[in-house]
Amino acid sequence: MSIFKRRRFPVEIILLCVRWYCKYGISYRDLAEMMQERGIKVDPSTLFRWVQRYAPEIEKRIRQHQGSRSGSWRVDETYVRVSGRWKYLFRAVDKHGQFIASMLSDRRDTGAAYRFLRKALKTTKAFPPSSITTDKLASYPKAIQRLQDEGLLSKNVAHRTSKYLNNIIEADHGALKRVIRPTRGFQRMKTARAALKGFEVMRMIRRGHCVLARPGAKGEIRLVNQLFGLAA
Repeated sequence: MSIFKRRRFPVEIILLCVRWYCKYGISYRDLAEMMQERGIKVDPSTLFRWVQRYAPEIEKRIRQHQGSRSGSWRVDETYVRVSGRWKYLFRAVDKHGQFIASMLSDRRDTGAAYRFLRKALKTTKAFPPSSITTDKLASYPKAIQRLQDEGLLSKNVAHRTSKYLNNIIEADHGALKRVIRPTRGFQRMKTARAALKGFEVMRMIRRGHCVLARPGAKGEIRLVNQLFGLAA
């Protein structure tokens, strides 16, 4: 496969390491030790490069297998530390907790809210929202109005602000942060974005929110291998 060209490790080993890092939220050093126990010597810096290259690729390839999403969206932001500073992670799920989209941003203003919602709409264009529930951040009404004025969002979409209805995504933030915490943080926005894509997609696969997903670890392995044309 061209995307694995010049890699001296088998594709299966590379995908295993990327999947484990994104699934369990461990440090690269710990992952290197785990692989060494299995007779595979790989440097933590090599693992880092694999995650940077292939985690976004897994996220990209799985989009067409996400399946349907409810039209009732829950949108919220949480905080992620990058190079010692707090950044904003915009996230959206549907009312059943199925992942829609996420975006890491330096800011939490109208421009950022607009870019995120536009991205979410593009990601789920086959299943547009009928309602969008947010917190009371003033940026959202302005961003939604702009999208409606541009014809990217139906004017019939209801915008609601409800703490109670957004409990589902706030709980999901906590689950995601439990994966992020052991990784010892991010140094740059670019590398953080790549890793976060991997975390989100592996959580989606693990929870069965993918039309090809089968229960259990074997199902996860089979799905990720399928995405890259490997034998099941």
